[in-house]
Amino acid sequence: MRVQGKPGAQVVRIGSRLDAGTSAGLRQRLHDAVDSGTGDLILDLSKLEMIDATGLGVLVGTHRRALAAERRLVLRRVPPRIMRVLAVTRLNRVLRVEVPAAAVA
Repeated sequence: MRVQGKPGAQVVRIGSRLDAGTSAGLRQRLHDAVDSGTGDLILDLSKLEMIDATGLGVLVGTHRRALAAERRLVLRRVPPRIMRVLAVTRLNRVLRVEVPAAAVA
């Protein structure tokens, strides 16, 4: 995970796995990012290959924490495989997923 500060937003790059083995450390880092910044908290998921129920829980928990801090959690560059998981679980209706500019046109 790498956190980059941007004016009005923070970008966090997530690694290849978000599962039971990686969730504990990542959860704390994401909560720290929510608590220490302002504006949108953007998670770049472009490298994410695998997510399980624990990882989905981390996303939902971070989303709730961001809302409580009057911030938004935004998922960016979501791979198709991960987007399918979000759609099947209907989390794509709860979590904000950034749509690439090319897909809008």
